[in-house]
Amino acid sequence: MKASEVLRRYKDGRRDFSGECLRGQSFKGMSLAGADFSEADIRGTNFTNAYLRDAKFCGAKAGLQRRWAVFLVLASWLLSALSGIFSIWISLLVELALDTSSIENSTAGIASLIVLTVFLIVAIRKGLAAGFGTAAVAVAGAGALALAVALAATVAVAGALAAAVTVLLALALAVALAVALAGAGAVAVAVAVAVALLGAYLGWRSLKGDERDAWIHTIAIAFAAIGGTSFRNADLTDADFKEARLKSTDFRKANLTRIRWHNANKLDRVRLGASYLQDSKVRELVITGNGQNQELDHLNLRGVNLQGANLVGANFTGSVLKDGTLQGADLTDAILTVANLNEANLQDTNMSGAKLKQAQLDKADLTGATLTGAYIEDWGITTTTQFNGVRCDYVFMQLDDRNPHRKPDDWNKDFTEGEFVDFITPMVLTLDLYHNRVDDPRLIAYAWQKLVEENPEAKLELVSIEKRGDSKDKLLLRAEASPQADHSVLHSGYFTNLQHLESLPSEAKHALLRERGEMIRVLA
Repeated sequence: MKASEVLRRYKDGRRDFSGECLRGQSFKGMSLAGADFSEADIRGTNFTNAYLRDAKFCGAKAGLQRRWAVFLVLASWLLSALSGIFSIWISLLVELALDTSSIENSTAGIASLIVLTVFLIVAIRKGLAAGFGTAAVAVAGAGALALAVALAATVAVAGALAAAVTVLLALALAVALAVALAGAGAVAVAVAVAVALLGAYLGWRSLKGDERDAWIHTIAIAFAAIGGTSFRNADLTDADFKEARLKSTDFRKANLTRIRWHNANKLDRVRLGASYLQDSKVRELVITGNGQNQELDHLNLRGVNLQGANLVGANFTGSVLKDGTLQGADLTDAILTVANLNEANLQDTNMSGAKLKQAQLDKADLTGATLTGAYIEDWGITTTTQFNGVRCDYVFMQLDDRNPHRKPDDWNKDFTEGEFVDFITPMVLTLDLYHNRVDDPRLIAYAWQKLVEENPEAKLELVSIEKRGDSKDKLLLRAEASPQADHSVLHSGYFTNLQHLESLPSEAKHALLRERGEMIRVLA
C-alpha cells in the first residue's frame, strides 16, 4: 500500500493497517497517532519526525529491504578485503626482520614486530583503542579495525554465515599478499593471520556488548542501519513494539516514553542514540519483563515501560522512573529508596514489603495498588498522589529493624478497608518543615511568623512541633494550609527566610528578636 493511500484512509477514520506491505514508503512528518501497523512490513519505511503516539507495531517487520541488505553485505566484504591489504605492511616488516645483509634493517624489523606483538596483547586485553599509539602499530590497528567493523556490520545485517565469508575473505587476501610479498612466507603468513584473527575476534566481542569495544559496535550498528526503517525524532509515546523485528532500525532522538518492548526481536541491533536502552541489562529487562532481585540502582529509566514485570526484590535505589509505567508489576520487597516515581503509573502494583523511604510520588497513580508491609518513612506523597482503592493492612513508618514503628501500633490489628487512606491524608495535606539542626529556636519561630505574614492566602496554621532524631536534636514543624496552597513555594520561602536570618550579624539578630517579642517566646 502506498503512503498516500494510507494517509487518505487514515484521514477517513481508518486506523487498522495491520499486515499491510509498506516497504520503502515515507511518512516523514505525518500524524498517524493510534494507527495499528501490527504484522506490517515496514522495512525501509521512513517515519522520521512522525507523530505516532499509541501506535501499534506488534510483530511488525522493520529494518532493511533486501536490496539494501545485499548492498551493505557487499560493502562489508569490501571493507574486509581492505583489512587484508594491510598485510602488505606486515610482510615488509617480516622481510626487514629476516634481512641478514643489513643490521639496521634487521633491527628495525625485529623491533617493529615486537611492538606489533605488544599491540596484539593490549588490544585483546584492553580494547583496540588502547593498542594504538605508535606508527608501528597504526597500520596493523587500521587493518584489525577494518575487519572488526566489517564483521560486526555483516552480522548485524545478514547474520553468521555472511560474517564467516567476511573473515575468510580477509584471511585469504592477507595470506596471499603475505606470501607474494615476503621472502619468508611462513612467518609472514602467521603474523598476517594473527592480525586478521584479532580483527575478527574484536568484531565478535563488540557484538557481545563488551565495553572495551563499544565504539566498534556503535560504528557497525550505524553502518547496518543505513537504508533501514527510520523512527528518527518521531513521537512514539505509548507505542507498542511487542514481538516486532527491529534489526537495523533507527530510533535516534525519538520519544520512547512508555513504549512496550515485550519480546521485541534484535533490540540490541538498533541505532538508539541516548536512551535507557543503551544499557544491556535494561534492554533485557524491557524485553523479558523479568527483573527479579536485579541491581537497577541509580539508573535513568525515565519513561520506561515495565507493565506487568516481575520486579520482586529488585533494587531501584536512586533511580529515575518518572513518567514510566509499572502497572500490574510485582514489586514485592523491592527497594525504591530515594527513587523518583513522580507521575509514574503504579496502578494495581503489588508493593508489599517495598522500601519506599524518601521515594518521590508527586502525581503518581497508585490506584488499586497493594502496600501491605511497605516502609514509607519520609516518602514524598502530595495532594496529587492518587490512592483510590489502595489495599493495605499495615505499614512501617521507619526503615529500622529494631523498631519500624508499625501502623496500626497494635501488631494484632490491621487497617480496615479505606482506613489506610484516612491515615495518610493528614501527611499529604500538611506542610512539613524539617530541620536537620537547631541553632536557635527563636530564629525558627521568627521565620515561621514571617512566612505566615507573607502568605495570608495560604491560611497557615501550626498543628505540631516534634523533636526528631536519636538525640532529639532535630525538629519538625507541621502545619495545615489551604488546598490551593503550593507547598513547594511555601517550603522554599520558609527556608530562604531562615537562612537569611542565620546569616545576619549577632546584633541584627537580637534587634529582630526583641522586636517580635511575645510571639517568638511562645513558639521558641
